[in-house]
Amino acid sequence: MVLLEVANLHTRFLTSKGSVKAVDGISFSLDRGEVLGIVGESGAGKSVTGFSILGLIDPPGEIVEGEILFEGENLLNCGKNALREIRGNKIAAVFQDPQSVLDPIMTIGEQLIETLLAHQPQKGRREAWEEATVMLTHVGLPNAEREMRRYPHQLSGGMKQRIVIAMGLLNNPLLLIADEPTTALDVTTQAQILYLMQTLVTSQNKSLIFISHDLSVISQISHKIAVMYAGRIVEYGDKSTILNDPKHPYTQGLMGCLPSITQTLQLLKPIPGSMPSLTHLPRGCYFKARCPLADKQCNTYPKERIVAGRRVSCHKV
Repeated sequence: MVLLEVANLHTRFLTSKGSVKAVDGISFSLDRGEVLGIVGESGAGKSVTGFSILGLIDPPGEIVEGEILFEGENLLNCGKNALREIRGNKIAAVFQDPQSVLDPIMTIGEQLIETLLAHQPQKGRREAWEEATVMLTHVGLPNAEREMRRYPHQLSGGMKQRIVIAMGLLNNPLLLIADEPTTALDVTTQAQILYLMQTLVTSQNKSLIFISHDLSVISQISHKIAVMYAGRIVEYGDKSTILNDPKHPYTQGLMGCLPSITQTLQLLKPIPGSMPSLTHLPRGCYFKARCPLADKQCNTYPKERIVAGRRVSCHKV
């Protein structure tokens, strides 16, 4: 059952240097109980995609075209009050830096209760306290009563991230958007958080959009993968299809950057160059300056095609 469908989404930012096409005509869908991983370099448009779905694009940014259908309703046609009701109740977010989310002068309990009562004001504070305590237990904090009374500075990075995840799940949303939620964590804590999010989402038949620059992280948690480059999705399909046989040269480049546990002496192959400025995009394929297969044909942007069970935009496949 399709929960979210994004169709031909265009989000831009007007700057003194010109119009930045942060998201340039992307399309994807997400079923109930499914995890979509969006991967790409910094500036590829991953986070702006998440903010667009959440309705958090403020001037000088604007969504200029497309549809964001959530449970069949186009969120772009919703008024501010209706969107505010959906955001938090049905769609929630977990961001990269929990320190920027948590108020340093409020206890964890006060912040969780405030989050819950903002969307469910009919509940009393005692009931909200009990529900928040249970949620902290669900995200792996065994001494939840103690953590409810503590302040953010008294907690480790992993604990704070678990609390932010609890905050996102508190109102039982259908969709969770996680933007680089494990970047600042050590490897062990990162693995715990990934397992936690995957378990909570799939066991409760929720859906998750997991945004990361790290393909190895995306591969651990996702069912489907969307590879973004310069505002566009260049390859999109099932995880196993893409990881076992990547077709787009950019996806192949991301795979080449990953260390191998079976070939310890294998050298990593970094992608040469850098992503073009979104205010001065090249004519034709945006990846051509970095692509080993580029030729004159790449001076026109490739149309998206179905190749070996996935969508891909490349002349060379």
